Amino acid sequence: MIGTADGFPKNPSDHANPSRPLGRLPRARHGALAAGALSLACLSTLLCSGAAQAQQVDAAALQEAIAAQVTPLLTDPQILHALAEQNAATSGYDAAQINALDTRWRAEIGAAETPTISPVLQNPVSQMLMSHAQASGGLVTEVFVMDGQGLNVAMSHVTSDYWQGDEAKFLETFPQGAGALHVGAVEFDESSQHYLVQVSVTVADPDSGAPLGTLTAGLDAEMLQ
Repeated sequence: MIGTADGFPKNPSDHANPSRPLGRLPRARHGALAAGALSLACLSTLLCSGAAQAQQVDAAALQEAIAAQVTPLLTDPQILHALAEQNAATSGYDAAQINALDTRWRAEIGAAETPTISPVLQNPVSQMLMSHAQASGGLVTEVFVMDGQGLNVAMSHVTSDYWQGDEAKFLETFPQGAGALHVGAVEFDESSQHYLVQVSVTVADPDSGAPLGTLTAGLDAEMLQ
């Protein structure tokens, strides 16, 4: 649905005071995120210090949700292929090109014609992510994939911007390499009227372990209590 933000709207404090990352996780065989690699103690510390005090998330429930809803996507062949293909096209983009694309994307939010947004929203990987979110029973509120520049590759819902490369969800994952995980603060989403938490993980090449991009999933915090 055009006009839906990527979980939470941007504001100046997004970059000045990002939530603390969990850091790197042990690299699993073939580059997949190890389902048991999350430390419940670390998750509890992160969620208690970074999340809104009015809404807490159970660390064990979050770990289970990541294992069930996020980890399988990290080695999905469609996602890996789409990332490799887009990286080949965008790896040489400079700041001016990225800014121009992001400006066009933002201008198309809510517009009748969306030549920048539509190719991303309607591609096969986006359709797969939409189905994945719908099949979660409301737990996954959104899921999107960014390339090595932080540009959208695929998405279940339209994000508020095209470039995520200046946000913690990207900066604390892709540049940190395979196994990096970032859990955002629990925040209230006006569009869904629910508390949400964003989980971002580096997507890596299954063979070499080289980072390809980042996958972010928005999870319904009220279902993780």
